[in-house]
Amino acid sequence: QVQLVESGGGLVQPGESLRVSCATSGSIFTMNAMAWYRQAPGKQRELVAVIRNTGTTEYADSVKGRFTISRGNAKNTVYLQMNSLKPEDTAVYYCNANLVLVPGRSESYWGQGTQVTVSS
Repeated sequence: QVQLVESGGGLVQPGESLRVSCATSGSIFTMNAMAWYRQAPGKQRELVAVIRNTGTTEYADSVKGRFTISRGNAKNTVYLQMNSLKPEDTAVYYCNANLVLVPGRSESYWGQGTQVTVSS
């Protein structure tokens, strides 16, 4: 059974940095894309960043130049490096993976979420 396990959230002050990680466990064939979403209290979940199997990345306008999504050396691990954090970045951050389980069959998975709080 495929699972996504996130780690690295926490409380930081404005201007500081934080890195969150997402590791995939279980048997998969390959990865189509992995992404980070976030959901602040009272708001809809929004896409923060995505990295595709080609290595191409996309970012929400609100985080461009501050956040970097990358894949780790371990298969199907993704990181989100967050710099110059602002109070408005406070949210639960969710990892999403679109995985190919076997050729011709893809499914989307979500992690449990990790809290990031930016406050002085």
